[in-house]
Amino acid sequence: MTGVAFAADPVAGAAAGGGMGAFGQFIPLILIFVVFYFLLIRPQQKQAKQHQAFLNDLKKGYKIVTKGGIHGEITNLTDKVVTLEIAKGVEIKVSRDAIAGGLTKEGVPDSDKSEAKKIGG
Repeated sequence: MTGVAFAADPVAGAAAGGGMGAFGQFIPLILIFVVFYFLLIRPQQKQAKQHQAFLNDLKKGYKIVTKGGIHGEITNLTDKVVTLEIAKGVEIKVSRDAIAGGLTKEGVPDSDKSEAKKIGG
């Protein structure tokens, strides 16, 4: 019963808080946001810029892979549409936004090759 009476006393409640104030309660929240920014948001923005630069530099003859997994060679391109030759005499048109990345000579997407380097393979 004394606990209830003690909690009801405004002077005792303020002294128990240690004078941290409202700002002190937000410090952990701010630190979590900063960690999320540097671990999640910033790398994602950097990757998006690199992908956009790759899409802007596309040229005829580049071998690419689409987000759907279709491998092909660029035969024609406009601002929004890319024509791919996926087999001899078979061409399809895809949106530039549907292109996932370029292919190396081994037929492995560039992003997979860089992941293998990071892992150690």
